[in-house]
Amino acid sequence: MSNAETKKPMVTDIFVEGAKKGWVIATTSTVPNVLMAFVIIKALQITGILGLMGTAFEPVMAVFGLPGESAAVLIGAWMSMGGAVGVVITLFDQGILNGTHIAILAPAIYLMGSQVQYMGRIMGPIGTEGRYIPVMIAISVINAFAAMLVMNILL
Repeated sequence: MSNAETKKPMVTDIFVEGAKKGWVIATTSTVPNVLMAFVIIKALQITGILGLMGTAFEPVMAVFGLPGESAAVLIGAWMSMGGAVGVVITLFDQGILNGTHIAILAPAIYLMGSQVQYMGRIMGPIGTEGRYIPVMIAISVINAFAAMLVMNILL
């Protein structure tokens, strides 16, 4: 073996390579999802649909100590975790959500996050039988709602 084959990479090289990969992920996935969430929430607010959602979902979300508008976070999370974070930030900025609300919602975002993306990117290509997908989604949603309930009790 030559020295080139046994030479370990420098820590700085590993760091730079990781930073490059992180930059690509941020600019091609995370930032667009968050930006999309800002635009959607603003459009919902301007059209009055966000207020209607708040009223419609208020009874269900109140069980978890949340305003009705927070249902938009769960809908966003189901599509994209990055989008859900954007929805949270926007609703927080507008004074609809506070820190306690965000703490209640955070586990749900990660427990049911990005299922729409995963169905197309993972479950289809690996050959998951269609009859199992609704069960898998239901389990994640039930876990998310249970986590919000627990968080509401703890907080």
